[in-house]
Parts: sequence; C-alpha cells; structure tokens
Amino acid sequence: MMKLLLAVPLLLLILPTLEARPKPAAVKCKTGPLDIVFVIDSSRSVRPFEFETMRRFLIDIIQNLEVGPNATRVGVIQYSSQVQNIFSLKTFFKRADMEKAINSIVPLAQGTMTGLAIQYAMNLAFTVQEGARPLHKKIPRVAVIVTDGRPQDRVTEVAAQARGAGIEIYAVGVQRADMNSLRAMASHPLEEHVFLVESFDLIQQFGKQFQDKLCGVDMCTEMDHGCQHTCVSVPGSFYCECNPGYKLNTDGKTCSPIDACADGKHGCEHQCVSSRGSYTCHCRTGYNLNQDKKTCTMINYCNFGNHSCQHKCVSIPNGYYCRCNDGFTLQADGKACQASDICNGIDHGCEFKCVSTPGSYHCVCPEGQQLHADGKTCNKCKSSHVDLVLVIDGSKSVRPQNFELVKQFVNQIVDFLDVSPHGTRVGLVQYSSRVRTEFPLNQYKTAEDIKKAVLKVEYMEKGTMTGLALKHMLEHSFSEAEGARPLSQNIPRIGLVFTDGRSQDDIAEWARKAKESGITMFAVGVGKAVEEELREIASEPVEQHFSYSADFSTMTHIVDNLKVNICPEEGKGEIEIRSPCECEALVQFQSNTVAILESLTEKHILLGHQQGPD
Repeated sequence: MMKLLLAVPLLLLILPTLEARPKPAAVKCKTGPLDIVFVIDSSRSVRPFEFETMRRFLIDIIQNLEVGPNATRVGVIQYSSQVQNIFSLKTFFKRADMEKAINSIVPLAQGTMTGLAIQYAMNLAFTVQEGARPLHKKIPRVAVIVTDGRPQDRVTEVAAQARGAGIEIYAVGVQRADMNSLRAMASHPLEEHVFLVESFDLIQQFGKQFQDKLCGVDMCTEMDHGCQHTCVSVPGSFYCECNPGYKLNTDGKTCSPIDACADGKHGCEHQCVSSRGSYTCHCRTGYNLNQDKKTCTMINYCNFGNHSCQHKCVSIPNGYYCRCNDGFTLQADGKACQASDICNGIDHGCEFKCVSTPGSYHCVCPEGQQLHADGKTCNKCKSSHVDLVLVIDGSKSVRPQNFELVKQFVNQIVDFLDVSPHGTRVGLVQYSSRVRTEFPLNQYKTAEDIKKAVLKVEYMEKGTMTGLALKHMLEHSFSEAEGARPLSQNIPRIGLVFTDGRSQDDIAEWARKAKESGITMFAVGVGKAVEEELREIASEPVEQHFSYSADFSTMTHIVDNLKVNICPEEGKGEIEIRSPCECEALVQFQSNTVAILESLTEKHILLGHQQGPD
C-alpha cells in the first residue's frame, strides 16, 4: 500500500512543550482521498482533562482535512475493556457533524484492550459495509491508534493481520505507553509510524506534524498522468478511473465501453443492445416489446380484421395465413374452404372406421365383426385368447398431460379385449431411464380392474431406454412366473411398444430376440418418434405392425387400426374354438372395408333362405 507520509521524521521520543494549542490552518489541506479511522484509548488511566486534550486533537486534525464522500472519510472508535463505535466512515461527511459527535463522547474508563480495538477496526470499521472504499479503488486505509498505557491483551499478531489486510497503522503513545507495544502495532518503516510524547498536551505537536504529512503534491495536476477519462490523486501517486458505462483497460489508463449484454443477465427474450454500460431489449420483426421492457409478444395480424379467411386465421411473425376446419380443404385463393372428407369434419362416432360417401358417411367394422343396430359400434371377438404386454414410454419428453392421454389410449385398447383368466391377459410396463412393471399378466382378471390400475400409474419422467424395456419385456413380462401361458398352449404373445422419441440405447438386439421368441411386436409412435426404430421393433409385415400419429390428441385412429391386428387366430391349446367372430391376425389397415360389409350382408341373406321359416 502506498505510504501516507511523504517525508520521514525521526522517531519522536520527546516533543517540546507547547504554550498554546495551535490554531487550525486557514487553508484546508488538499490531499487525495483517505479512509482514516482514529482508535482512541479511553481507559481509566486517561484522566478527564487529558481526554479533553485528545478530543481537541481529533477535532483539529479533522478541521484541516478535505472531507466528503469522494474525498477523505473519517471514522472514530474508542476502547478500554470493550470497543465502542463513535461514528463510522459512512456516517458523516461534514466537519460540523463530526465535531458534534466527538464532543459527545463519554469515556469508557475501564481496562486497555488495544488488541481488541485493532481487531474491531480490521473486521468492522474498514469494511465496505461501514463506508470504506473497495480495495481496487486504491484509497489508502489509515488507522491512528492513540494510547497511554501498556495493552492488556496481545497486539502483535492482530496488528500483523491488519497490516496484511492493507491497513496502514500509526501508533501514538502518551506518557506511560509501552514503546515495544507501539512498535509491534505500527506499520513499517517504524520511524515514520511510531510516535511517543510525554503528555497529552504535547499530542498536539503530533497532530501538527501529521497534518503536514497529509499535504502532498496533487500528482494529477503536476504531471502528465495519461488517464483517458479521470485522474484520481492519492498521497504520493494517482490512479485512473473511467466514466460510468466504461471499464478501465489493462494498461490502467484507457477505457472501453462496458458490454452490459455480455454477462447474459439482461433478461431480454429476443435481443439485447448494449450502450455505454447499459442496455435495451429489442424484439424480432413481427413482435412488440411488452411493458416489462424485456419480453416480446407476437403481433396478431388476424386482429386487424382484413384477413377474409372463411374458417380460421393463423397469425405468424410476418403476417398470417388461412386454415380450414377438419374435413375441409383450402382453395387456391388461400382463403375459401371446401368440404373434402365428411368423416374428418364431424364427430361421426364410428367405433372402427368412418367411410365418406358423397354428401354422407357410414360406419364399418373389421372383418369378422358385425355392426350393431346403432350403426356405429362393433361386436367384439369374444373367443380370442391373447397374452398382451403393453410397454409405454414414460420419459420426460412425453410431459404429464400427454401421459394421461397415453393411459386413455391404453384403456381404449383394453375396452376392445375380452379380458379373463382363460381369455386375454394384459400386463403393463413403463420405462424411462429404467423399467418398471406396473402390473404383470396374471394380476388382474377383468377389464375394469385393469383400467382402474392404468389410471393409477404414476409418470416416471426421465430418459428413453427403449432397448432396456424390450429386454425386460422378453426376460420378465412374458415369463410364466408373471402370468404368460406356456408356449405349448399356442396362446399368441403380443407386445405393443409405445414411444414418443428416439431411444437412448440400442434396440436392434432385443427387438430381434423378441420376435425370434415368437412374440408378435407392434410399434406405436407419436410426435418425435423415429420411423426407423418403429420399423425395427415391428413384426412382419412391418406396414401392418407399426403406426404413427403426429400428436397425442389424435391417436384415436391408431386404436382403430390396432383393433384389427391384435385379435389373432384362436389359440389351439387347452381351448380350441372356431367362431364366425374370429379375427384375422394380418388384416390390412382400412382395406376393402365396404366390400367386406356387403359380402357379410349377402351371406346373412343366403343363410336365411337355406334355413327357411321357424
């Protein structure tokens, strides 16, 4: 730290007696800024008239300092067996206020704990919170300790810590003060920082010399400092500062604009524009800046009322476009809509498939099922026997609201099946970064129990380890221990894998092993599911064993397709049943449905003629 004193006086052992108290200088000393704290001894050995002399000593020094928030800041503490803060560096910036506070000091009149006082000055008085300027400002930190006796505690170690923290210590001893203690406290060189006077009356002489040393040369005015913006003078030297919005370069003289956007804390949603230490937020074209001056809202061009769209107007950043309702096609003018598929434009209610006809529609059922009298629902294939394991993706990309749609999707499949111990058995597995059996094939005996269990499944929300899930399904879910019937019974084993994204592990090996073990694999993808992975999971013919939907809310058609394919040829084991209701395992999706319905109708009429009336 730059030394406060510019000249080096010899150690003052005895100063001549003064006849009168010196008057304050007429012209204030023009120094660079200081942070100076006076640490005064108010132990019981300091008699009242001596304390008054020390009080006047403080006031005289302060009267000759250029005090202010940007000049010299002054703090005063007194100590005996305890330490008391009279005022801190941030309390007063006017001499009159300081003088009033000094005149109000009541001596403590106890012991002499000088080490405790130095510790207080280091830990509290010279902190930024109490008004000291930050160390990088290079403002000298000066402590003036005035004592009349030997410390009753250890001062050597704590004084060394204070000096190491950048505090320059002046030790002023009066009368009975111990010279060794003064030297242990003071900064080096000791002859510049240790003073000993015979009496409190002579302390004024130290005050006069101390003031003289403060009056140094203003380096900023006496030399070519080279500062680009501002030169700040300190005793014996100077340093450069930059104007607000700029930072000092490594050369210590020139300044560069501060990029307020660089730290990434600006909070601008779109663009941050820096300007002289500050910044403003801007929005991209087609957006307006909100009142918070940070976030942006897209301009809704549809609200201007000039779009002329027949059905819907969709706003985009640079304008708008027209969109038609489901079942309608946008015409060449980009505004008008025309009905294209009635089934897509209405809530038709068909359980399996809706077939549009000119101006109307009708419902059809899969081959082997008959349309009920309501013209919408189909009878189920009651004689089918299946061991079905559903493997559903519970990764974080699915999101909670979509996971609820997945559970509804599972229950729609369960609704179609004839669940019973000797009919269809259903197991459910969820996976993310790990795999969890929600319930095995042999746990629930009715469709209602399965549906209730599905609704209670909790979302796992982590990674997408589809390969690990396939391994778990093969090794555990289709084991006899978890309810799969023996292969000798010829009960079809069907695995249905549902996923919404790319697997984080390899699926090829376990997809192949599952199919080689006799499991018929279906792959259902939604959203960002990868078609190549779905095809790798699916059994042959692949086109009949994998399905995809762009959105979770539009998965209904997948259920319709699965109804056709999941109901396979009847098992030939314990119960070998042939039924007109029997479903084919490889019926193509949505193929020749109208022709099949007409064929079934003709057969029904022919059968009636052969049997004759009852």
